[in-house]
Formats: sequence, C-alpha cells, structure tokens
Amino acid sequence: MGIYSRYVLPRLTHLSMRQAQLRAYRERVVGGATGRVLEIGFGSSLNLPYYNETVDEIIAIDSSPEMLALAERSVASSRRKVTLIARSAHDLPLDDKSIDTIVVTWSLCSIVEVRRALMEARRVLRPGGQMRFVEHGQSPDAKVAIWQDRLTPLWRRCAGGCHLNRKMDDLVRGAGFQLPELTTGYARGPRAMTFMYEGKAI
Repeated sequence: MGIYSRYVLPRLTHLSMRQAQLRAYRERVVGGATGRVLEIGFGSSLNLPYYNETVDEIIAIDSSPEMLALAERSVASSRRKVTLIARSAHDLPLDDKSIDTIVVTWSLCSIVEVRRALMEARRVLRPGGQMRFVEHGQSPDAKVAIWQDRLTPLWRRCAGGCHLNRKMDDLVRGAGFQLPELTTGYARGPRAMTFMYEGKAI
C-alpha cells in the first residue's frame, strides 16, 4: 500500500464526505436503523451521530484500518456499543440472520467483490430486517453515463477503487433483495459523480 492510499486518501475521503449536502441523506438512511446494526463501509464514523435510541449495537465493518483509526475517538465517546472490524464486506464474521438493520452509505461503489458483499449482507439479515442505503452510481442519462464509463478507470485509481458507473438498484436486486422503497436523482455537483440511489431493501 502506497503513501497516498495509506495516509492521504483516508483524510481526503473524511473531508469530502463531510459535505453539508449529504446530511439529509444520512438523517433519513441512518436515522431509520433499529436493533442490532451492521454498517458496511463505516469509514471515519460520520454516520454515528445520526443513529437514534432504537439502535442497540453497531457492528462497523471497513476494509481500511486507516479509516477506522480516524473513527476511534468518536467511537470511544459514543454511548452505544460499537465494534470496529477491519475486514472486507464480502466475508462477514457474522452468523446467518443475526442483524436487524444493515446501513450502507456511499460504499458499494468501491467494494471490489460487490456482488459477493451484497450476498453476504443478505445472508446475515434476519427475516423482517432491512438494508438502508444511499449510493451514487450510473445515471439514466445516456450522455452522463458515457462520461461515467470514460472517467471510472482513472477515478478508481484516485478515489480508492470508487466506480462512478455501477447501477446500484440492479446490484441490490441481483443479490436477492426486493426494493419496496427507492428514490433516485442528482445531488448538487458534477453529474457524473452525483446521481444518487436511496432506498430500503428487504
């Protein structure tokens, strides 16, 4: 792992994901979590303040130990039980049907084995549970999608493996989930990077 990936990228990611315009997404997605929660792509703990009192425990998975190191101070001061695990989401150290809510925010874009990770999420989610997510991904606008395809190879190298062109609803359904709630649309910013998928999967 190079100096950029180990020291620079985690801090750049932390700063960029603190944008004020992302707050409303976090409030809706994270605020609806209940019970025993698995957060995939916990990062630097930016979602932590948005969990409400109905959450009993948070199991925080992230493949980057450096990102989790940035989260340690917030976790230490949290009133909730939070367990940090540096591990890829495609191999979860959890029992079948042991999680009430899965939370994923802007993380499916960068998971290498994303289909396997979503299958794992499906495996650990209990009957009646839900996966709550917001992700950026492939735009339905052909001209934007073309640029997403063109930019993704370079963007992946600069942004920790992030893909601009994943069609998130298809990926989620392909893992066996249903999507009773799904909202899509652009956030502010360059259209190649800001087409959002927000929803609930069961």
